[in-house]
Amino acid sequence: MGAKDRSSIILILLTLVLMMSYAIPWVRESVGGAMDLIFGHLVDVYGIPFFVLIMILSAITGLYSSLIQKYTIDYEKMQRVQARMKEFQKEFREAQLGGDEKKLKKLEAKRDRMMQEQLDLSKQQFKPMAFILLLTVPIFFWLLFRLPGVEQTMTIPYVGTLGFMDLAFGFFPIWILWYMICSLAISQVIRKSLNIGGL
Repeated sequence: MGAKDRSSIILILLTLVLMMSYAIPWVRESVGGAMDLIFGHLVDVYGIPFFVLIMILSAITGLYSSLIQKYTIDYEKMQRVQARMKEFQKEFREAQLGGDEKKLKKLEAKRDRMMQEQLDLSKQQFKPMAFILLLTVPIFFWLLFRLPGVEQTMTIPYVGTLGFMDLAFGFFPIWILWYMICSLAISQVIRKSLNIGGL
């Protein structure tokens, strides 16, 4: 096993441990408390409203997510593989419909290579996602650490005026809904400006 493979496995394991630690209150609170040393003064000293702070954090996560993906994923190769797979699927369907057994045998041999390319592509995409999660999970832990004591409210169309921990549509905490709205909008602008393709 090469050094690259070992580092990928370590990164994957760290990410899984961090994600599972959400279920362990003392770990979640310890990480949230440590992050409070970084972000707490934005609320306590500068008095930034939480809806603005969530917007800023979603912009920061959108920026580093886009940059990590830009410099770790070969988008040109990904588009080439996807185009070849699309063409292969079309050929395979035509051979099946036409009952061309000889062509089907050739295409089946080719399918293994195509599947391997797809697998390599998936591996290439997982590493940046692991980096992104390692950076993002502590931010979420901090929000969970601070938000229960926040008395601020915000108004969202079709939802109304609610506290950040209140549920929207019966299952979404308002802060997560607001984070997702901001993140999707800001990420699209960042990805467009950095000329990053879709995953």
